[in-house]
Amino acid sequence: MRHKVRNIHFVGIGGVGMSGIAEVLLDHGFGVTGSDMRENEYTRHSTAKGARILFGHDAAHVAGADVVVFSSAVPAKNPELVRARAEGIPVIPRAEMLGELMRLKDGIAIAGSHGKTTTTSLVATVLRGAGLDPTVVIGGKLNALGSGAARGKGDLLVAEADESDGSFLHLVPAIAVITNIDPEHLDHYADLEEIQEAFVAFANHVPFYGLVVACLDHPNVQSILPRIEKRTATYGLTAQADYRARRPEVNGLSSTFEVERRGESLGAFEVRMPGIHNVLNAVATIAVADELRVPLDAVREALRTFSGVQRRFTVLGEAGGVTVVDDYGHHPA
Repeated sequence: MRHKVRNIHFVGIGGVGMSGIAEVLLDHGFGVTGSDMRENEYTRHSTAKGARILFGHDAAHVAGADVVVFSSAVPAKNPELVRARAEGIPVIPRAEMLGELMRLKDGIAIAGSHGKTTTTSLVATVLRGAGLDPTVVIGGKLNALGSGAARGKGDLLVAEADESDGSFLHLVPAIAVITNIDPEHLDHYADLEEIQEAFVAFANHVPFYGLVVACLDHPNVQSILPRIEKRTATYGLTAQADYRARRPEVNGLSSTFEVERRGESLGAFEVRMPGIHNVLNAVATIAVADELRVPLDAVREALRTFSGVQRRFTVLGEAGGVTVVDDYGHHPA
């Protein structure tokens, strides 16, 4: 049935997550059109890849589309969505299209209130360095790719999972990562308990042969573990974690640490980002790589040479003895 969908229209294609999925679909040979209010670096990148971008929102923009994809920022009364529904064109959220891409691969989805983009980027970098050539869809621009997306020839798809509107429940990954859970996006969720329920459902979407990687240090993650029915590997600084970081040290703009796997030393690691939170992101990455049997030396080298994500603690330079950092993350601490 998939051959019936050839032309895909994105409403809100100027967002990094939307443009990333559009780029992967273009690389798969689909026709892509998109609309947004104004030009930006992502619309220019999509145009260069072969998409036809229309500015402003008009019902006529959906002409010829087999399916219309919208971002969470697009209101239900958008004229393109209204016209598509009136004409019987399927209208789906971004995450549902990402879920369709994931069905074609073995998916690795990274979720959490904070650290998603960085951890997804680390996992993608490690798998690329190991020669596994994953397809990648990230909510940021990975410096090594010059983009937030890439179609790989391997069997894996690494994606950032967006919990903000519950749309990550469209994903069925083989490996799910939960970095942390905080009471946010309360315009969509009633309270912290409802957010936790969504993460439990996300984790339980993992198939019987899959794995849930969860941060044991975070109390709101720890408290949902008894409700996760799938095989689980925990990580953190706490002694009870399956993958435990020991002796973490921040040295300027890098961090070093050692890792134990259920009491067995895996040796020392370095990641080119400061902060204990980034040590935890790196340990989550090590747990994923270990599940995929990536050689430890390949993991170590990829973490050591990680070139970062744009606007995630990006050092721009110095001015008057002050280091200037550009950081888009909502919670850089």
